[in-house]
Amino acid sequence: MSTDRRTRLTPDERRAQLVALGVAFLAENPLDELTIDVLSERAGVSRALLFHYFGSKQGLHREVVRTARDSMLHATEPVPELPPLERLRDTLERIVRFVREHRCTFYSLVRGVASGDSDVRAVVQEAREEQADRVVAAFLELGVADTPLLRIALRSWVAFAEEALVESALGTELAADEIVGFLERIARGVVAALPAD
Repeated sequence: MSTDRRTRLTPDERRAQLVALGVAFLAENPLDELTIDVLSERAGVSRALLFHYFGSKQGLHREVVRTARDSMLHATEPVPELPPLERLRDTLERIVRFVREHRCTFYSLVRGVASGDSDVRAVVQEAREEQADRVVAAFLELGVADTPLLRIALRSWVAFAEEALVESALGTELAADEIVGFLERIARGVVAALPAD
């Protein structure tokens, strides 16, 4: 007589496992294809269990997008010891690497801002703000004045960079150093175009 030797997961572990499966799904599929039915089949659990943990498809999407966002922000976190422009370049290199390695996940994050769910949009917007703050910090260290226009300009640059990364990763394949150099020049050009105080 055989006994079931599977380890029983705690509720937190089971929830984390389900979210991880959802994030893995994004590696090959867009967010809007992630449904309760699809995930329950992949996880081998009941739909009721997914509703218990996430409440709805939108709740599932929020948790999956939040986890994917945190993974991206962690993977692209600036190295504080580097001088500002080197730090910007290093961060851009790691963003490009992340996008190349996680194309669909990045695409789902960027396009998540178009989600019909305001909480999913907020999660994506938080990532944009974090990335913009990182770039702002580098330019402030270089002595650029901290103005509302600087912050508007660099938040706009983040949106531009996202689109360029989607196009370069999912469309025409450009060399990583080519896209990094392009984005770096655009960021510097945006800042140079600000009125001098």
